[in-house]
Amino acid sequence: MIPKQLNFIVITIGLLLLFLAVGFGGASAQIEFPPPPEPGIANETCLACHGQPDQQVELPSGEILYVTIDSDGFNHSVHGTEGYACVQCHTTHSEYPHEPINAQTLREYKLDQYLMCDRCHADKYTALIDGVHAHALANGNQEAAICSDCHGSHEIGPPNDPRSRIPQTCEQCHSQISDKYEHSVHGSALIGEGNPNVPSCTDCHGSHNIQGPTGSDFKLNSPQICAECHADPKLMDQYGISTNVFDTYLADFHGTTSTLFEPEFEGQQPNTPVCIDCHGVHDIKSSSDPDSSVMKENLLVTCQKCHPDASTNFPAAWLGHYEPDRDRYPLVYFVDLFYKIFIPFVLGVMVLFIGTDIFRRIINKRRERAQ
Repeated sequence: MIPKQLNFIVITIGLLLLFLAVGFGGASAQIEFPPPPEPGIANETCLACHGQPDQQVELPSGEILYVTIDSDGFNHSVHGTEGYACVQCHTTHSEYPHEPINAQTLREYKLDQYLMCDRCHADKYTALIDGVHAHALANGNQEAAICSDCHGSHEIGPPNDPRSRIPQTCEQCHSQISDKYEHSVHGSALIGEGNPNVPSCTDCHGSHNIQGPTGSDFKLNSPQICAECHADPKLMDQYGISTNVFDTYLADFHGTTSTLFEPEFEGQQPNTPVCIDCHGVHDIKSSSDPDSSVMKENLLVTCQKCHPDASTNFPAAWLGHYEPDRDRYPLVYFVDLFYKIFIPFVLGVMVLFIGTDIFRRIINKRRERAQ
């Protein structure tokens, strides 16, 4: 009996140790950044040279690579405040003199260096690969945005603090689009007023797996993107905006068609209008703005994008995301009310007629059998 008891104890202890190992392993898997730097080369050692002004390297292209680092800027960055060391990113620079720079141009140097972000931010890096920037880079456009173009290199701060930093970051490459956004109802509220409730670039396009507005999937999913805000009663009540816009869109011909044929549109441009077709993409105006594409005076031009033969009274058939009531569209309201009463009444009379007819036929057959 003793050997069996010992065997049981050994197995139990082994399973317990295995459980603890798996538990600690699972906990460590949640760490996004590497552990604090091990004792070794301190940042002060690197900054003894790189903290000096006018540190630079001339590349074969004749371009100048400035390697002076602002120590205060780094120490107040997201990496500096967490205590990360220079050599945790620049792993090939742990010895002096450093390895020679093989890049021919400044852009080539940046494209070589940004790959290091993958070591700590693998999830963001993987998402980046699925975005339009990585696709453009893979197709030979070396100017497509990479991590350091948006976040910076040594003075990286929170990307959305303040939120107005987001469109300012995108503006570096998309200046014309940024100008349209800045004068739109969303951009003027965010940049001009500092309103944190309005969408910025990343709210619609994503942050790392960025999707462009010309892609079929983006256009197909745009109503859901708009619904993130415009179907939120608590948010919309702050601005007196109806939350029925999404439901009424789905209920009318345009929304019903888009939803009904959504599986057929996957991977191709849908031919039914969605929110951005009428309201615009980056230049969205308030519905009360005289320049808005959905203002009554401008609506005919908007409709003619899809309906080139539309006449002057064509837009009058559109209810504008509102449910008809006595104050707004009374004619439609009373016609709708009439049919809500008339149709059930007609159907009810028909059911009653059929029921009484069946009952009478049964009575007649019974009488015939009785005779």
